[in-house]
Amino acid sequence: MQVVAPAGVDISGLGVEVAVGAPEGLPFEGVLRFAFPRPGFTPCTWLTTVARDDLIERAGVLSSVKISEVGEALRAAGEKREWTPMTAARMSEIKDVRRLAISTALQQQDHDPRLWY
Repeated sequence: MQVVAPAGVDISGLGVEVAVGAPEGLPFEGVLRFAFPRPGFTPCTWLTTVARDDLIERAGVLSSVKISEVGEALRAAGEKREWTPMTAARMSEIKDVRRLAISTALQQQDHDPRLWY
């Protein structure tokens, strides 16, 4: 699992986020995100089994409550869901927000001489 920044927008119908951070022993706050399948898209969630000897160090520890949240998120992500107009609109809104953020960052890069090569 990879800890990522929260989406920052409502992703209900698209996925589930489980918050993790200092209470789990991590040096930063973030989420474990589980995306729901949709037509033409299969979320790439790779589950891999490793031996205890393959692990280098413990990153954190999930409480039984967090383990239950992760289990529920995995179950929800594995359920077949209908793609509703509301879900499609939410996905479009999220894409628009991301495009705007990327465009703004690129414009700032163009105008910030510290970022020029």
